[in-house]
Amino acid sequence: MPTTTPDMQAVVCHGPKDYRLERVDKPVAGPNELVIEIVACGICASDCKCHSGAAMFWGGDGKPAWVKAPVIAGHEFFGYVVEAGPGALAHFDVTIGQRVIAEQIVPCGKCRYCTSGSYHMCEVHNIFGFQRVVADGGMADYMRLPPTARVHKIPETISLNDAAMIEPMACAVHTVNRADIQLDDVVVIAGAGPLGLGMVQIAKLKTPKKLVVIDMVPARLALAQAFGADVTINPATDDGRAIIDRLTQGYGCDVYIETTGVPAGVSQGLELIRKLGRFVEFSVFGKETSADWSIIGDRKELDVRGAHLGPYCYPVVIDLMERGLLTSRGIVTHDFTLDEWEEAFNLANSLDSIKVLLKPGRAA
Repeated sequence: MPTTTPDMQAVVCHGPKDYRLERVDKPVAGPNELVIEIVACGICASDCKCHSGAAMFWGGDGKPAWVKAPVIAGHEFFGYVVEAGPGALAHFDVTIGQRVIAEQIVPCGKCRYCTSGSYHMCEVHNIFGFQRVVADGGMADYMRLPPTARVHKIPETISLNDAAMIEPMACAVHTVNRADIQLDDVVVIAGAGPLGLGMVQIAKLKTPKKLVVIDMVPARLALAQAFGADVTINPATDDGRAIIDRLTQGYGCDVYIETTGVPAGVSQGLELIRKLGRFVEFSVFGKETSADWSIIGDRKELDVRGAHLGPYCYPVVIDLMERGLLTSRGIVTHDFTLDEWEEAFNLANSLDSIKVLLKPGRAA
């Protein structure tokens, strides 16, 4: 392990509800490693759920914690290459000063999933911002990218806010691809947060028959409509079942993408989807979610698909952004310095924001 030299600021996760702004050693690049200066790092819903102590991250009932604390938080980052260890520039095909992003996962490169091309399901499964040392995250001034990181170059034509949204947009592309949208499909996207709003833009490019978005926040529904949603539904004021029935002659939607992160989003989808429909689950849940499994099998014979991370989707997102077909406009609502991380987390965990960024680095 390379030695370190002081120092930099970082938001360090020590445990549930125990995050601290600390002075820590600046990383040093070893062989085939890069150090990047962070420009921006988004706060994800999973960061908020990890902070709150969700069992998925911290275990319980005999299950071990997945998070290896203390660890520098953050997986939605990008920055400039400022240091390269021996062989690293050729290894990653980058230059000093180049703007880059690394995918969320640090694949081991050796397990059955990595060697078969499904690196996003790596059995070791180190993800930046959750495993100390091997995958310290981007809520810091600087960050080390290890040899197995999957690094992509970001053209200077892409704005700072768009660059900061490449990671969540890659997840959105992968999720929409998992839905296998057809031209005559009625597609429902439940949840118009940062990921859902990315999915709206991407699903619209698939030109389904009707694109429906469900959310409780009117401003988010308005943005979804601006991004191409044909119909928006607010469950607080609208009868979602009646609206979907009118659009589908009573059969139900062909595709339901769940990205609310709340249990009601699952049960709602099982009600709204037609027999033989495709249900795609993306969300990270903060608590256990129950459903009537007889709907999935005996009553509707659904095709239930998961979606995890954004494998092979980063180049797609960068290309779509360069062509003006995918944007963060209206999605990135706030930014803060590292010193303001507590305010930033509180806002990110509320309905008063959509995407909140921490910006420790220089302006892009």
